Amino acid sequence: MDMFWKAMIGVIGLTALTVGEVRAEEAPDMKNGEVIDCRYEQSDSGTSSSAFPSDDVFRPLMADPKQPQFFASYQSVQRREPTSTVKGVGKSVNVGSVGFGENFGFYTKRQGCNGWQVGLLAGVFSQFNLDAPSSDLINADYIVGIPLSWRHGAWSTRVRLYHQSSHVGDEFLLENPAFNRVNLSFEEVEAILSYDHRWVRVYAGGGYLLHREPAVLDRNHVQWGMELRGPTIDAPFLERGIPGLQLTPVLGADFKTFEELHWIINNHVVGGFELSRPGAKRRFRFLVNYYRGFYPYGQFFNEKVESVGFGFYLAF
Repeated sequence: MDMFWKAMIGVIGLTALTVGEVRAEEAPDMKNGEVIDCRYEQSDSGTSSSAFPSDDVFRPLMADPKQPQFFASYQSVQRREPTSTVKGVGKSVNVGSVGFGENFGFYTKRQGCNGWQVGLLAGVFSQFNLDAPSSDLINADYIVGIPLSWRHGAWSTRVRLYHQSSHVGDEFLLENPAFNRVNLSFEEVEAILSYDHRWVRVYAGGGYLLHREPAVLDRNHVQWGMELRGPTIDAPFLERGIPGLQLTPVLGADFKTFEELHWIINNHVVGGFELSRPGAKRRFRFLVNYYRGFYPYGQFFNEKVESVGFGFYLAF
């Protein structure tokens, strides 16, 4: 069994454990006697300072392709203007994407959900060629950094300094020994400002490359987007096996534009449903997605693509 399918089975198995055995966690933030998650709810009661908080004051960006999280997805990718001819990867390719990562909080100081938090982020984003006999690894991006988040009421922000390095898969290089590999590596400082109003969230920000390789890369990018969360309802079709499960319809759109790529806008739209339980901070999402723009991962960042697909996502 190849690596992609092992990872897919692992994510689905982790999902079963997450949804089936999740229990309410103790936390200093309470609302009507229930534990709340400051990423999705707001509260101004109670003062707390704690190490290793189990949530954050900034909600992760649901539609950002480079948001560190656990996921497995399938993409039907059309290369709109191929800039390279590679063996085994035609104009159309079926891609399996797997991600592992999360934000880990080190310390937080809050009045209810208002306050700040500092932590560690880490993530891996891998893409596999499902058209190859052994689902060859095409590319893997590795990121690690330090996020600082802050919230006051409906306003929240995240500033992070992080490093990314990208690596072409061994099977891909063996199949394409003449491929012109780029040693893509950089450190970036990024800031996002977000505003929540009931079921709508909007955000905007950008980033600046402090150090980059190749050194000729332009430094700036701009990002914005929105998220919609529908009413949360009971999930009666799962009530018998998993009591207390709730369902929330979700929709998100993320837009990025890079100076290096002549400010052409990359569009990513996702939609589906989220499963959760009251008092729990773990969530499972099934999302369909559409992407149009430059490929968001690693070595092929200057390839124009269009893709549709679906995936399973875990949030802790």
